Amino acid sequence: MAGSPGQSIPGVWQETSKESGITVTRMHIQTEEGAKAIGKMPGHYVTLEVPELRRGDSDLQDKVATTFAKEFEAFLSRVGIGPSASVFIVGLGNWNVTPDALGPLVVENIMVTRHYFELMPDQVNSGYRPVSAVAPGVLGTTGIESSDIVQGIVEKAKPELVIAVDALAARSLERVNTTIQIADTGIHPGSGIGNKRKGLTQDILGVPCIAIGVPTVVYASTIVNNTMDMVFEHMKRQTPNTDPLFGVFGKMAESERLGLVKEVLEPLGHDLLVTPKEIDKFMEDIANVIASGLNAALHEAVDTDNVAAYTH
Repeated sequence: MAGSPGQSIPGVWQETSKESGITVTRMHIQTEEGAKAIGKMPGHYVTLEVPELRRGDSDLQDKVATTFAKEFEAFLSRVGIGPSASVFIVGLGNWNVTPDALGPLVVENIMVTRHYFELMPDQVNSGYRPVSAVAPGVLGTTGIESSDIVQGIVEKAKPELVIAVDALAARSLERVNTTIQIADTGIHPGSGIGNKRKGLTQDILGVPCIAIGVPTVVYASTIVNNTMDMVFEHMKRQTPNTDPLFGVFGKMAESERLGLVKEVLEPLGHDLLVTPKEIDKFMEDIANVIASGLNAALHEAVDTDNVAAYTH
């Protein structure tokens, strides 16, 4: 079922489609005014939302991988990346910390081909492009900013596109382990958990940088705030007058309430980063989904309609 495109916010084009339990939202923020209204940087965005992804259904994972491959292939076309452009995939994150291991796990399953083009170009079949991949580790392990490592490799290897894969901190509870996000605005390692760090962007690297992210953790303050929203909605269904129950607190804007919750939790050290208990299996599954989808999207010789063959 396809949705119709719309531009209800000036400077923002958006369309949504839903099929087989997968909701795909495509967005192009064209102006600074639109960026301010949405709260995102100008650029192209695609979000795949799959609420049932948490259940570990292998058939659904195959459908998500196929959808991701097709959406990413179309995304490359929209941002002007041709089928023969060389690609460098960066798996950000810490492989020793499960919720942060998405990038390294994806890199393990990427079909790397650059060395064939370098060493035996006459033996490479048509339908493939040069692809390289690295998991640079994290600052605490290497002592070097991930951005600096990637920048050095880009200067030497000269790819035409960088794809950065990273785990994210969710802004809402329902997005944890259910969402895949794509953007051509680059990525800032650690920004989701409050680390202001040097990013991976076209301005820094000198080549386009597409970010792929999956929310795998959520702050305790976000859980508290989302739970309060659900309590408010539940009580509104029980009685038309909730003022005696919630008072001023119930009339606060969501952002104000979240700020108050953080103000209470942070001094106590209780604003923890939380991840679901099934995170180990989920990380393996979602890394396979993304890696197989990328393999199909990047190489024309790989059938995007048969991505399942590359997921297990």
